[in-house]
Amino acid sequence: MKKILVIFLFVLCGLVVLGKSVIRTTQDWPTYFDPAVGSDLSDTIAMVNFYDTLVFPQIDGAIKPFVAEDWEVSEDGLTYTFSLRDDVAFHSGNKLTAEDVAYSMNRLLDIGEGFAYLFAPYVENAQAVDESTVKFNLKQPFGPFILALARLYIVDKATVQENAKEGSYGENGDYGRNWLLTNDAGSGPYMVEDVKMEEYVKGVKFDEYWGGWEEGAPEHFIEMGTVEPITVRTLMGKKELEITDNTQPIENYEAMDELPGVDIALVPNGMAFVISLHTQKAPTDDIHFRKALAYLLDYDVCTEYIYPGSLQSVGPVTASVPGHSEVFQYSFDLAKAEEELKQSKYYGQLDDYPIDLSWAAEAPEEEKIALLFQAGCAQLGITVKINKKPFGSMIADAASKETTPNAAIILVAPHYAEAGSMLHSRYHSSSCGTWEQNEWLQSDEIDVLINDALSTADTKERFAKYAVIQEKLVELCPTIWMFDFAERRAYQDYVDWPTVDYLNEGKIPKNISGYELYFHDMKIK
Repeated sequence: MKKILVIFLFVLCGLVVLGKSVIRTTQDWPTYFDPAVGSDLSDTIAMVNFYDTLVFPQIDGAIKPFVAEDWEVSEDGLTYTFSLRDDVAFHSGNKLTAEDVAYSMNRLLDIGEGFAYLFAPYVENAQAVDESTVKFNLKQPFGPFILALARLYIVDKATVQENAKEGSYGENGDYGRNWLLTNDAGSGPYMVEDVKMEEYVKGVKFDEYWGGWEEGAPEHFIEMGTVEPITVRTLMGKKELEITDNTQPIENYEAMDELPGVDIALVPNGMAFVISLHTQKAPTDDIHFRKALAYLLDYDVCTEYIYPGSLQSVGPVTASVPGHSEVFQYSFDLAKAEEELKQSKYYGQLDDYPIDLSWAAEAPEEEKIALLFQAGCAQLGITVKINKKPFGSMIADAASKETTPNAAIILVAPHYAEAGSMLHSRYHSSSCGTWEQNEWLQSDEIDVLINDALSTADTKERFAKYAVIQEKLVELCPTIWMFDFAERRAYQDYVDWPTVDYLNEGKIPKNISGYELYFHDMKIK
């Protein structure tokens, strides 16, 4: 089966590069690039290349005007008014107007998936004032609203409605959801050329892109739905893959680093590996049991041998994200683990309460973490049953309390460059049922604190509130915060990649998820 897949990818990639420049990358599947549905890394890589946003997050963490030229905020922080560029065209040829921007926000809120959780608590609606002016009416102030707008991908209203089928959204039918599985309605630098579900998404350069093109920019990109190590390494060796995924075994990166013309980028990017603990399922519903588990992982092995170059996490927010606070940090300590375990209501009956732990099949290094955790727990008589699952199955499991396992290894990231993003998506009750919160924390106190912090306009005051939340979360211990992930990707040296250039200047990129692979700004040497 692996051999067939390799041959298929060789043929696929070879067809594309005949006379054309291309960036080919691998990533796990599923990939949902409908802006009202997708939210994980593979989704956002596609979305940032097919769609435009009002503002654009830069590599240094700053935000710049993009489709919006400028904006005004009312004194009460409840109305944001944006003036749009007048030279942006969708791939359909339709002009991008304020009506499309308003429709994109209202569609996102109506569907309620993807990045809707960022806006739903705050945005009442969006309105087109005139062709080039759009207004967002907020229910309550949202301090990081401008930062979050990097996740409002603008869709072509006319094209979406034209391709809508009968559905559950009233006069909007299915909002074009079925069509947007394999098509785009964007104005971004690339447009969908071909999609084969479970296998690849192929984009082609949009010649009329309003942002223009520099010489050497890729004419195509392909996001391939495979992370199988032999396949990835073989494609890199044959120069039929430009940039790998970030989930390869360390041994595979080391092998690819020996290939002629292949280098490894090591990028701290705000992402973190965690073990989510189901707080409403025995035995991880017990706070002392959870704290015991946090003392049973050897963090040094994780950061020195499994994911070398990473640093042990200090609390719920990665250290590179603005608003991070220095809080208590767990360590591998059998004595403290036993002390906590003895305070648990499950002490003395551990054989009756084994732990189910899931890890993503697309990331083989996670199995090493699972085995390390299993070994640590076994020293105190805790049984850990390890389940290897495709990430799509883990997403499905997280949809209900009953199917969510006691523990799940996941890689999380801020969706905009501030601590509030991670706190909200990971611990607010509104995110329960998504892959990002296997914890099912559902704490009224934490919800109130998060809502209050995000409603605070003053940045310094908002960050102080973030610090309080982080301290309270550490006390609740709903998660084993393992390490701030140093993302590895192998890449061909004929690719001029801005993230690598930035690293070579001795700086740390502060891209948010997906934007590190904005292909428009890359060059093929």
